Amino acid sequence: MTSATTNKDRRLGKGLAALLGTPLDDEGNPLSDSAGGQEGVKIQSLELAVGDIQNNPFQPRREFNPEEIASLAESLKNHQQLQPILVRIVDGKYQLISGERRLRATIHAGLPTIRAEVREADDRLVAELAIIENLQRKDLNPIEKALSFKRYIDEHKCKQDDLARRLSIDRSTIANLMRLLELPDGILDMLQGGELTAGHARALLPIGDEEIQRRTAEKIKEESWSVRATETHVAELLKAEEDAETGKKVVNATRQKRRTISPQVEAMQQEMRMIFGTKVEIKSSARGRGKITLHFTDPDEFERLRDMLSDAGKPRLRVAG
Repeated sequence: MTSATTNKDRRLGKGLAALLGTPLDDEGNPLSDSAGGQEGVKIQSLELAVGDIQNNPFQPRREFNPEEIASLAESLKNHQQLQPILVRIVDGKYQLISGERRLRATIHAGLPTIRAEVREADDRLVAELAIIENLQRKDLNPIEKALSFKRYIDEHKCKQDDLARRLSIDRSTIANLMRLLELPDGILDMLQGGELTAGHARALLPIGDEEIQRRTAEKIKEESWSVRATETHVAELLKAEEDAETGKKVVNATRQKRRTISPQVEAMQQEMRMIFGTKVEIKSSARGRGKITLHFTDPDEFERLRDMLSDAGKPRLRVAG
């Protein structure tokens, strides 16, 4: 695991612990209250019948790997449940907050009860806990993550910055995932179905035409393109689009006119388009002066670009090894 991934997981764990008011174990599961919890958080531990627990309505995950559930169920048959699930009481009934995989595995194993901790939590806190818990899962679909962010922001009328602060995560994480929702439904279905990766999907975002996006996505699937091959193809499409905007075909006269941009600058321009996921223009003079223009279409995209530029300016730590 890289140091960057480790640091990200630690931030997610910190956010979950802060929301729960409870320290976490090495895998991000809440420890019992005896390990030290936030003062004022009411906790009650008990055994609950699995049939008495309602699902978490804010759970972003729609699909659970049946093999993982079966494996966890086998483990529960042979070993005592190490960590309790978390529930709350809603209208006199128990509703799941955290631990749906353990609950599903317990049901799969045919066990009648499960150890649980009852906590006080409102809808907003439960939604935040569900998001954080699932961000820690490497197999959660990126669209499910993005939809959970969108639902939270829409329901609580907040900005991406607000959610990032509450969850102790980078705002760019939220922005980059939510940008995927701008893609056509057919591409989102392919992404959810595992036919495309998030890297493929991000490479399609700079394409302005939805039909071209769909055709490109089909080529990625049919020809098993790598993310790098997809980025190269998209860069070529963007260049062709620029040529079309001039209202002229790519003929010798047009090529001669475009030579005002050196091949080196044009290559850098294309590379920066792929990095920033938006239109980039570089203009330079014979004296070496010039400017770089980044295009954005809405405030969220502006914030995303600002975050990328801010992150690029931060010092990077080198890990010796």
